Amino acid sequence: MVLFQIGFLTITLFDLIDIAIVTWFFYKIYIYFKGTNAGLMLAGMIFLMFGSFLFNAFGLNTSSWLINQFQTVWVVAFVILFQPELRRLLIYVGQTRFFSKIFKVGTSNTILSIVESSLVLAKKKWGGLIVIQRETGLRSYKDQGTELKALVTSPLIISIFNPSSPLHDGAIIIQNDLIDSAGCILPLTESKMIDPEMGTRHRAALGITEETDAIVILISEEKSQISVAEDGRFAEIGLDEISLRKYLNDSMFISSGD
Repeated sequence: MVLFQIGFLTITLFDLIDIAIVTWFFYKIYIYFKGTNAGLMLAGMIFLMFGSFLFNAFGLNTSSWLINQFQTVWVVAFVILFQPELRRLLIYVGQTRFFSKIFKVGTSNTILSIVESSLVLAKKKWGGLIVIQRETGLRSYKDQGTELKALVTSPLIISIFNPSSPLHDGAIIIQNDLIDSAGCILPLTESKMIDPEMGTRHRAALGITEETDAIVILISEEKSQISVAEDGRFAEIGLDEISLRKYLNDSMFISSGD
C-alpha cells in the first residue's frame, strides 16, 4: 500500500517499518559509542547517509555522488580506526540477553574466572569487590578508576586484589567478558538498617546495588567469606564454589551498555 511519494521514491508501510528498524539499530549503536570519538564519527557517518538519501530522493545526482564518495571513505576509516571499539561492540551484542540465552557463549568462561578467583581470594584472606555490570551504565564509576579493558581471567583478578597491588582497595567493574576498570570507588550505602559490624567494602557493595542493577561479589578478608549483593541487599552470604557458580549462571545473562 503506497502512503506517499518523495521525488521518484514511492513510500509504503513496509518502507516505514524498514526505516524504523534501521533507525533503532543505529540509535542503539550510537548509544553504545556515545561520549567517545567513535560516537562522533558514527554520528558523522549517519549524517552522510541521511544526506545521500535526501539527494537521491530529490534527484540531485552530482551531490549524491559526492556524498557517496565521502561515505565510502568514512566507513573504511571507521572500521580501521576503531577496531577495538567494534570488537567490544560485537562482544556486547553477543552477550545481550537474547543471544546469551540461545548460545550462552563467552560468559561461561567469565563466570569460571570469577568463581575461581573469589575462592582463591577467600582462602588467602584477601578482600575484594567484583562488580558485574548489567543494564545500568556504570561509566561514572569506571572513569574514577584505572581503565584496563582486559579479558577477565582468574590470575588477573587475583593480582589486582593482592594487598601489595595499588589497585586492591577499590572495586573492579566487569562488563561482558572484559574488566573495564580497576581501583573504582563505589558509593557507600546510607541505610541505617545494616549490621554495624559491616565494613567499608560491605557498605560499598550495598551502595552500588542500591543505585544500579549491578551484581557485586564481595570477598571478606576478616571472615574469608564470599557474599553476593543485589538490589540493595546481600542476596547470598557464605557461598561455596557450586552455589556461587549457580547464582552467577542464573543472573549474569543480562548485559548493558556503558
